[in-house]
Amino acid sequence: MSTRYPFTAVVGMDDLRLALLLNAVSPAVGGVLVRGEKGTAKSTAVRALAELLPAVPVVAGCRFSCDPASPDPACPDGPHDDAPGAERPARMVELPVGASEDRLVGALDIEKALAEGVKAFEPGLLAAAHRGILYVDEVNLLSDHLIDHLLDAAAMGASHVEREGVSVRHAARFLLVGTMNPEEGELRPQLLDRFGLTVEVAASRDPRQRVEVVRRRLAFEDDAAGFAARWAGEETALRERIVAARELLPQVTLGDAALLQIAATCAAFEVDGMRADIVMARTATALAAWAGRTEVTSEDVRQAALLALPHRRRRNPFDAPGIDEDKLDETLEQFKGQDQEPDEDPEPEPDGPGDGGPDGGGPGDGGPGGGPDGGGVPPQGDGPAAENSPAPEDTSVPEDSPAPEPAPQHAGAGAGAGERAAVKAAEPFRTRMLSVPGLGEGAAGRRSRARTEHGRTTGSVRPRGALTKLHLAATVQAAAPYQRARGRSGPGLVLRRDDLRQATREGREGNLVLFAVDASGSMAARQRMSAVKGAVLSLLLDAYQRRDKVGLVTFRGRDAEVALPPTSSVDAAAARLEQLPTGGRTPLSAGLLKAHDLLRIERLRDPSRRPLLVVVTDGRATGGRAAGDPVALAARAARLHAAEGTASVVVDCETGPVRLGLARELARELGGTAVTLDELRADSIAGLVKDVQAAAHVTRRAA
Repeated sequence: MSTRYPFTAVVGMDDLRLALLLNAVSPAVGGVLVRGEKGTAKSTAVRALAELLPAVPVVAGCRFSCDPASPDPACPDGPHDDAPGAERPARMVELPVGASEDRLVGALDIEKALAEGVKAFEPGLLAAAHRGILYVDEVNLLSDHLIDHLLDAAAMGASHVEREGVSVRHAARFLLVGTMNPEEGELRPQLLDRFGLTVEVAASRDPRQRVEVVRRRLAFEDDAAGFAARWAGEETALRERIVAARELLPQVTLGDAALLQIAATCAAFEVDGMRADIVMARTATALAAWAGRTEVTSEDVRQAALLALPHRRRRNPFDAPGIDEDKLDETLEQFKGQDQEPDEDPEPEPDGPGDGGPDGGGPGDGGPGGGPDGGGVPPQGDGPAAENSPAPEDTSVPEDSPAPEPAPQHAGAGAGAGERAAVKAAEPFRTRMLSVPGLGEGAAGRRSRARTEHGRTTGSVRPRGALTKLHLAATVQAAAPYQRARGRSGPGLVLRRDDLRQATREGREGNLVLFAVDASGSMAARQRMSAVKGAVLSLLLDAYQRRDKVGLVTFRGRDAEVALPPTSSVDAAAARLEQLPTGGRTPLSAGLLKAHDLLRIERLRDPSRRPLLVVVTDGRATGGRAAGDPVALAARAARLHAAEGTASVVVDCETGPVRLGLARELARELGGTAVTLDELRADSIAGLVKDVQAAAHVTRRAA
């Protein structure tokens, strides 16, 4: 067995270590989501935690890790009335992003179940993680159907496998830990809320701390066993402190004053639901136990809020997680020392219990690694570097400000290419459904029709390889004519491998939505470009919800550029869109050709993911680097997309009483459809249908 990097040897990352240790003290906190850039030792710290967890008492021989003190009465390996007990180390089970459903929830031997009527069940990763840690690296890239199973298990503490009348249920209570790089896409809100705590990590900018990281890592790689032995004392001390905190936890008192602060904080930050209040209460209690106290203080509540609320503050996928610490301090101070009972006489506010809180914003003696008995790792440098990194410059224009003046022309921008500053996008709205026609076979999503492993059953085929989705009726129909020849004498069905039929299913797939946005001078009027950006932002929100990949091509001046290569991170596309300046001519053909080249490359990389081209323009082609008629060049470039069968939509941005209809001509050359900004709104489509129905009703009555 390979030697793991010691937890106490991790340099810095105080918030991450604290969040993991609090979950080790109280698994009811609900797990940790670790967000951060690549190469910041997220996985190293999580894997090291498993070595610190106390041994788990289990029923000997039980594949589902039942507790001998209270075995699961519905355990598939039960009953365990007189079964002997044993101990095993705490497990950390890793869920690969590409795991199958059977690997996660377990697999049923369908052939044996049909032929013998026996529940032959092979436990999956959810069973292995029961009473341990379930770790998902790159959790934001996990398939939707696996996320659904995780949500169900996290909510109910059990996993259910239901297939063709065969039902298996087993306990599945685990500490869920996920790591992710936000640049690769965000997490579904439902799963995001299931993580009790969240922390942001980034590489330290302190040269001395970076030197220490490199020094320890090289020492570990040179002699892993020797390096681990040097930290064995600190690991043992930290493990003993976790055990002591667990034993103290039931004695910790969460007073009415602290509980009122928790409720007031959640209300002040307008978090959805009540899970945040419960998680904060459990976290504050664990903080007190970790510090060796039996009473929750105001500082515990504050630290709990910083860990439990940032990811619950996001109102849409493009909001960065975070919390206003000044507002937090004001709320805590306002409710400091107040009693929850409304019928008591008000008295002058005494000094709150928070005065005796831990120093430095951490529990006990300076956090999980501080103090003589805190694991032997003194705090090193500042907290996560994400807190110290400068915020991006705000280039947006306030709504009430005058239109920006044209910037001076830049060399190479083309004749008349006066650049205007970026404007703020209008408020996003719910868009109409845009999809790729036909039936695809791409990655599971929510946009276009596709053959998938999950969805409604449409037919059956002979299985190629392992059977995953049995079509029961087709299997019985295939086996029925041969029962007499096979010597069937009892009620059981005589089944052979050739009789099995795989169900074919139809669901939805995610697509590659490539935006080609016109940023030329004809689009540069402030209010108009604001509306255009609002429309693209709305489509990006729709792409996020439908699990698409997105890309962004912009064209203005004399050429086009790939502002964002195809990615799962729609918030990155939103950031590029927000910073997009406008001005100059309209090289429409260059934009279409750039999009064509990008789609050609993506077809080679991922041939199963079908593209949807969304061109946002008024259709007024006015030149570029290529010589010739700009309109004819744009039409020729559009026909390249049509020849390859690329599904396309043109968002017609032309406004005013006189319209040339050039965008609709472009849509015809692309072989796609055209919609105006108003028609793009889902509520506008619904209103249009209602108007047509009302007009038809009036016509019938007049007749």
